[in-house]
Amino acid sequence: MESAKNIALVAHDRRKKDMVEWVEWNWDLLSKHKLICTGTTGKLVEEALIKKIGKDSVLKNKITKLKSGPLGGDQQLGAMIVDGKIDFIVFFWDPMQPLPHDVDVKAVLRIAVLYNVPIACNRSTADFMISSPLMNEEYRPIIKDYSTYIDRKLNI
Repeated sequence: MESAKNIALVAHDRRKKDMVEWVEWNWDLLSKHKLICTGTTGKLVEEALIKKIGKDSVLKNKITKLKSGPLGGDQQLGAMIVDGKIDFIVFFWDPMQPLPHDVDVKAVLRIAVLYNVPIACNRSTADFMISSPLMNEEYRPIIKDYSTYIDRKLNI
């Protein structure tokens, strides 16, 4: 993980306002990194930052917008995690709202844990992560070796 991080931002509908506020509050730190957002979250974050900094050209290479989560953005994010293209995730999910794509959400959380990608699911954890001294330096996470699982004999 390089000193400039690839940070995934995901927020459910009732948490999008929280995500936008968090990004605005932390823009000075976040501006040194690349943001990868699921669709609607990315659109709202980008609009808020254009209002805040007044230059959409500054954001040109800073924000990548995937599909909306329920339309495949969660799977796109999962693939990026597997490919080592995500350094950490801020995922403000709504624990009080049943979601039609709950299976996709669980898959993203599972794959993040499997690949040892730090993930914040609330503002407090996101604040701790972004203020960590590791935020602006190179970091090599330890990836668990799953070769015994892959090489196991199956009795089929």
